Amino acid sequence: MNKWTLITGASSGIGREFARVFAGHGWNVALTGRDSGRLEPLADSLQSEYRVSTRVVQADLSVPGAAAEMFDRLRATPITALVNNAGFGQRGRFDMLTTHSAMIQVNVTALVELTHLFLKPMLGRRAGHILNVASVAAFQPGPLMAIYYATKSFVFSFSCALAEELRGTGVTVTVLCPGHTKTEFHARAGIQHPAKWVPALSARRVAEAGYSAMCRGKTVVIPHPVYKVLTWISRALPATFTAQAARRHIER
Repeated sequence: MNKWTLITGASSGIGREFARVFAGHGWNVALTGRDSGRLEPLADSLQSEYRVSTRVVQADLSVPGAAAEMFDRLRATPITALVNNAGFGQRGRFDMLTTHSAMIQVNVTALVELTHLFLKPMLGRRAGHILNVASVAAFQPGPLMAIYYATKSFVFSFSCALAEELRGTGVTVTVLCPGHTKTEFHARAGIQHPAKWVPALSARRVAEAGYSAMCRGKTVVIPHPVYKVLTWISRALPATFTAQAARRHIER
């Protein structure tokens, strides 16, 4: 098999598990992230355990132009599946943040640029998959994490629209919307005590759900029934109400 997937943010969490899931199904894997010290051992273990080919492309997607540079470095690699997993959040009042521009660059701009670049060769081959990682945060405003919630809302809307545009082209688009997942995200975002009343999903379960949905050509996947219900409620209620509820949740 000469199928290649490119996974952004592959050094930890859901991205790392995506690498293992794809490799376990026989995909060659191109890994990208800022920390080559984590990516290189992962690439070696995938080669040894699953007998697949790997490539490591160190990149910082918060830097403008990083997506185009990554595409140039992988131009000769037939990327069949693009997994836009890289992203981060930051808790705090908007006027106090210093990471807002970088967050938009990584969560939105780089995702759109990578999709635009890698989509064209997929369309030429009339075969390919784009898997974007959003969040259940996409379905409501998030005071004290306003930029993160808004960027995930963009990813959800963009993915659903693009999936419809590409219907019948041989290229599918899937958006994965996980809830609370046991990764380094919360510590990095400044959230010391994630909510205890909602299920905490393993990164492996989330990655497997995304991969399965992608292979089936499903547009939206929300792992776990509890989060499906919560997102349905969020969409049914007024945004002013869900914003107040989200603020109380994030403040706690």
